[in-house]
Amino acid sequence: MKTTIMQEFQETADRFKDKPAMMAKVNGQWEAITWKDYHEQVRTTAQAFMALGLEKGKSVSILSFNCPQWYISNLAAIFAGGMPSGIYATSSPEQCKYIAEHSEANIIVVENAEQLAKILQVKEQLPDLKAIVLMNGNALNEKVIPWNELSRFAGAISEEELNARINEQNPDDCCELIYTSGTTGPPKAVMLSHDNIIWTARQLVTEYEVGHDAHALSYLPLSHIYEQIGSYYSSILKGFTVWFAESFEQLKDNLVEVRPTLFLGVPRVWEKIEEAMITAGSQNSGLKKKIAAWARKKGLAGAYAHQDGNPIPFMYGLAGKLVFSKVRQKLGFDRCRYFISAAAPIGLATLEFFSSLEIQITEVYGMSECTGPSTFSVPQTGKYRIGFVGLAVPGTELAIAEDGEILTRGRHVFKGYYKNEAATYETIDENGWLHTGDVGELGVKGFLKVTDRKKELIITAGGENIAPQVIEGKLKMIPEVSQAAVIGDRRKYLSALLSLKPEQLKDLIRSAGSSAKDMVEAAQCKRCNEFLQNRIDAVNTTLPQVQAIKKFFVLPSEMTVETGELTPTMKLKRRIIYEKYANEIEQMYA
Repeated sequence: MKTTIMQEFQETADRFKDKPAMMAKVNGQWEAITWKDYHEQVRTTAQAFMALGLEKGKSVSILSFNCPQWYISNLAAIFAGGMPSGIYATSSPEQCKYIAEHSEANIIVVENAEQLAKILQVKEQLPDLKAIVLMNGNALNEKVIPWNELSRFAGAISEEELNARINEQNPDDCCELIYTSGTTGPPKAVMLSHDNIIWTARQLVTEYEVGHDAHALSYLPLSHIYEQIGSYYSSILKGFTVWFAESFEQLKDNLVEVRPTLFLGVPRVWEKIEEAMITAGSQNSGLKKKIAAWARKKGLAGAYAHQDGNPIPFMYGLAGKLVFSKVRQKLGFDRCRYFISAAAPIGLATLEFFSSLEIQITEVYGMSECTGPSTFSVPQTGKYRIGFVGLAVPGTELAIAEDGEILTRGRHVFKGYYKNEAATYETIDENGWLHTGDVGELGVKGFLKVTDRKKELIITAGGENIAPQVIEGKLKMIPEVSQAAVIGDRRKYLSALLSLKPEQLKDLIRSAGSSAKDMVEAAQCKRCNEFLQNRIDAVNTTLPQVQAIKKFFVLPSEMTVETGELTPTMKLKRRIIYEKYANEIEQMYA
């Protein structure tokens, strides 16, 4: 039976009334919002949005880091018959304008004065905008409504009027817009229905056996489908508690405080944790290092043994007591059952690093167009393989097209792109298959391996088809390298743009025998480049000759979201990179 988000939310709020739905820090202390309060605040906010002029089918844009007001605003927009559209907190004023204008936003909810300034800069170019709601602080602008004044506006709309908006909606109606990362052009707006969201989230909480006693830590961008399905909508179905990280920078401390039972990460988050652990481990005494090395060897062997259904190695339990349990406790993972990675490919070395410490990261593959996941992995039930992204979500189909493209079909497939029928027809074929744009293969027992983006395949001047992400993954395994972008389309050979890790810079300079003082000098330093050349030569030995990196260029600064080279989910924006570093690229082919 198909249901709406409002029906599911009402049922959960009635069932768990006084149980904490959300936990957020206020003046340094964790404070709870119960399911009953949560439901009441959503209804009040929905009435306020209607009073402020939210029309049916129009958008409420949300520009904020994760917090209770984000959750409430998103649901309130849906309750009132609108379509929420999240905007990444790192977005520029122009990017905010694009989404608000394209989605015809009647209301924009912003976190603070910094985010408000972005909207005020472009508000005159937003003809549909009727009000701006400010979560934190006050503003003198007449169009800006402080969050704590919403209840005053709500009184102008009766309960009956709100209920009418709720009851007019059907499970197959579009209720939300998710804007794609825009790796190859302007973001497209993915239209998701109530049924898309509820059905997909239900399949996942069922497979992962998530109950009302679960605890999730929310810190990944809520404008991305991964965080929405993984914690937001899943909590509405099961009634578990979501804790909001204070910031990305405070994630480490919040993890130890919250001790989540499930943890979602993108590859760069896992890599950051790995780097911090390696740095901390290097400070240990000789004996501790030997014990850790022994335990990790047992741990990795045990992970593969468990995966293959073989006996666990002798003394694996002792390694757990001496090392694994202590590591998990120190990280805040002592009661965590599921460690999930998604949104971008993660390196095998990182997966094996955590596996060696009895932290089994499992990959989930998907995209906004299929409401998040197309696959899932569950170590506890044996439904996983290291290096694979899992099995098809139950009730869905996976297939590989003749050209290697991954196809998926089922109730998770989106309704289409908002205001873009042409792109919709290119993405969903006449048989209902969603063409993902990714290249992959189905392995043993139906496990999927993703090898590359179809549109990002490099075709060299010699006619070789090369997947850059595979090579980039190997280059990023070089300890000093933060990001790598492989170049070579219609070129005679492959080259790479590299950015360095700030935390490894001192070690690089010392190891290279360089006199460089900072990243800019290191990028230009002959000795640092020779040191990196040796690292790349080692990578090249693992690659076919045609895929070897012949030349590289070290950038004087990191490639980041803020500087425009990466999407908020840490994917390379290749078009931007090619344009921004056109001169550097040409130098490698001069």
